[in-house]
Amino acid sequence: MAKITVKGFGEYEIESGKKLVLGLEDQGVDILHRCGGNARCTTCRVEVLQGSFGEMGEAERKIIETKGLGENIRLSCQVRVSGDAEIAPAMTSSKDGVDAGPRPAE
Repeated sequence: MAKITVKGFGEYEIESGKKLVLGLEDQGVDILHRCGGNARCTTCRVEVLQGSFGEMGEAERKIIETKGLGENIRLSCQVRVSGDAEIAPAMTSSKDGVDAGPRPAE
């Protein structure tokens, strides 16, 4: 289990190896994931304030570069929890007033 602190929401224990987006959603964080976890829309992006989620995969790297997103930005649908971290979600249903999108696959 890893301790994930989510700015504006709280602190949660999330199983190591679980996709971050699913762990957040399971804890009640209404993070967006409009493309269903396919690394296309970037609505599930988080800023990593402390900690790390390891190396970026090719799909995640491509979309982050294409969209010109800054350093410390990760797609929560593409990373697996691997240790303690502090993050800030960029978009949530409650803040942005839209449906979260289809739940990503495990």
